[in-house]
Amino acid sequence: MSPRETLRSRHSASNRSRSQGSEPRLTAGFAYEIWRPEIAQYQTVTGTPGITTCKNAALTTPLLFDPGDRWEYGISIDWIGKMVEATSGQKLDRYFQDNIFGPLGMRDTSFKLSGSQRARLASVHQRDDKGALAPIEFALPEDPEFLMGGGGLYGTARDYMAFTQMILHDGSVNGAQVLRRDTVDLMAHNHIAPLDIPAMKTAIPPLSNDVELFPGMRKGWGLSFLINTQQAPTGRTAGSLGWAGLANTYFWIDRTKRVSGVFLSQVLPFYDPTAIELLGKFETEVYRTL
Repeated sequence: MSPRETLRSRHSASNRSRSQGSEPRLTAGFAYEIWRPEIAQYQTVTGTPGITTCKNAALTTPLLFDPGDRWEYGISIDWIGKMVEATSGQKLDRYFQDNIFGPLGMRDTSFKLSGSQRARLASVHQRDDKGALAPIEFALPEDPEFLMGGGGLYGTARDYMAFTQMILHDGSVNGAQVLRRDTVDLMAHNHIAPLDIPAMKTAIPPLSNDVELFPGMRKGWGLSFLINTQQAPTGRTAGSLGWAGLANTYFWIDRTKRVSGVFLSQVLPFYDPTAIELLGKFETEVYRTL
């Protein structure tokens, strides 16, 4: 799709939403090759590198649909990282350090590891078709052409809890004001209604299984968060926020019951049944203690 076609499609989708008397549905039309074989095929035919190469050319894959037509998990968040750099005049790592990690005391979170941090690095393990786990080499380039807005950070559970607590407390924690409350409210709003989030079918089984969080429940999407529209069996309140990382890392933020949780593993493929079972038990026990 050419830039001119993309621009026209974006305007038409926005105008269509307004004409129906509803809010614009904030979806972009981008995808990841992990869950869409069309993108993997495009990369193969054109020689376009995959997103984990962190080469600028990886961001040139076409839209799969007009913005606003449906939801798909994709590289739009990586483009947002580029926008942050263009607006701030800083590289993404410096911007994050100055405006998020530093104020929140997230001392172990970064795109690059120090020597002492590398000594504490948990190995990524891959599960084979028989269920056995074995360690693998899995890392992004040390000197990338671009820093991913959608992934690539190293960190700890303690650090990420500081981030979830900041969202939980309307943008501030321990005296550090990172976001305004109205910004957090905007992030927590479902921006894709009445669209639903469908199951994500794997296109690269070694990296991801099929994914369906909260099966049988309609899901929404905020500004970078999955939103469960009904109370979850674990006790998570309807309207809570959450998402995940590829190596089976998960978090949730329940602004109603004032609780957040972080579950970290280093296992591939994504949506590992054992990890999902443990996450459910962990979350259930957290709510049981409230």
